[in-house]
Amino acid sequence: MEPLTEQRNVTGPIVFGFLRLVGVSASRQQALAKTITDYCRRHELTLGGVYMERCAATSGAFVGMLDAVAATRPYGVVFPAPSHLGPRAIAADRRQRLHEAGTEILLVRGARPAVADESTSTPASGSTTP
Repeated sequence: MEPLTEQRNVTGPIVFGFLRLVGVSASRQQALAKTITDYCRRHELTLGGVYMERCAATSGAFVGMLDAVAATRPYGVVFPAPSHLGPRAIAADRRQRLHEAGTEILLVRGARPAVADESTSTPASGSTTP
């Protein structure tokens, strides 16, 4: 009998990680990299590499990651939090560029769950409203 898929070494979708590390200590850098690694393991994603931007003035790491995205067509890019996309104006451009590349933006923290809007929900059948 063949082993179950969970017992085989099956790779998940490929993703890249991205860290914006301007003014961050080495221990914080390690913790953030581990956060991405753990996220990928929990969600059965194959981490193809982690790109690290250490200087606010240049975007070489992001451009390098975009080149890798264009070459490999990964499922997405993992960020520890939205702030790792950069300041608001830069983040908007980066989101657009990733969207145009056809890749998902995956956030370890900061993703807001969908909340049902009570004004549009309908009451259950048979219930009465006060």
